[in-house]
Amino acid sequence: MKAGIVGLPNVGKSTLFNCLSNAKAQSANFPFCTIEPNIGVVNVPDPRLEKLEELVNPEKVLPATVEIVDIAGLVKGASKGEGLGNQFLGNIRECNAILHVLRCFDNDNIVHVDGNVNPIRDKETIDIELQLKDLETVEKRLEKTKKAAKTGNKEAQVETSLLERIHTALLEGKSARTIEAQNQDEEELLQAFQLITAKPVLYVCNVDESAAATGNDYVEKVKELVKDENAEVLVLAVGTEADITELESYEERQMFLEDLGLDEPGVSKLIRSAYKLLNLQTYFTAGVKEVRAWTINVGDTAPQAAGVIHTDFEKGFIRAEVIAYDDYVHYGSEGKVKEAGKLRVEGKEYIVKDGDVMHFRFNV
Repeated sequence: MKAGIVGLPNVGKSTLFNCLSNAKAQSANFPFCTIEPNIGVVNVPDPRLEKLEELVNPEKVLPATVEIVDIAGLVKGASKGEGLGNQFLGNIRECNAILHVLRCFDNDNIVHVDGNVNPIRDKETIDIELQLKDLETVEKRLEKTKKAAKTGNKEAQVETSLLERIHTALLEGKSARTIEAQNQDEEELLQAFQLITAKPVLYVCNVDESAAATGNDYVEKVKELVKDENAEVLVLAVGTEADITELESYEERQMFLEDLGLDEPGVSKLIRSAYKLLNLQTYFTAGVKEVRAWTINVGDTAPQAAGVIHTDFEKGFIRAEVIAYDDYVHYGSEGKVKEAGKLRVEGKEYIVKDGDVMHFRFNV
């Protein structure tokens, strides 16, 4: 599961990627600095993992991770192959969610590809290019399904109806994510279409240091523009975050954050938001050898969660022993949880909850 960082050239994408992954992608003051997408595996900050470490005192601790992809900047005409358009669109199609970076700061020393700062125009530039590409995909597919629908094919009729609604929305300048599936069949079709504008999106407003805690007028305009999009907006001073990551000691970083009026680095919030955007959640295993956060999809069953550790665990699943995170913390150890009767035994139908501490019994 990957989240792709997108935006116009020079809005702070590669600097943000560097903050997130410490992979040190090249960042420079000219367009198309990033050509091949950089991929970073990023640890998901989770205070629950720290608490479990404190209680269990294991030999090692392994956090959950999420993949972040830094994709080349896009320009007008990308849908027709302008700039690095085809490559950009291919890279973004492979991602599961979009982190759309918008420049929301003034700085005469950093060139803007369109000459001046206007996040609303920038957002619309990218939206239009992505919508045009999706329009091309939808029109090709509609041509085929309409023919099949005329023959009385029920599946083709359902698909045609959905495609026509998406086609209308795209022509109106709306993204495919604004279309709500009316039933499970449509939900599955929407996913099968692999439309770029159907992917969930988080708008990252890149501000200067003075607006890190409060945002600014640019941010307010973005929030107003996307209020009907079912999308989150996050304010981040990317350049300042880069400075914070360069500080060696935890104390120095905390002092810097306090001066800005922040309680934690903005990139920590961004990583958690990306994780949520990808519809992911965490369960834990806790023992003296290792305390570990495991990544699963929201709605996964106990056998599916077990399969993340090893496919044999899923194939031979017998049962899961489950402790709610709050119970583990309240009683302080697995032994005391058992004594209090708070350890549950769950079967194959159990839907794993975020924060569950689990042991699996299996037989292969």
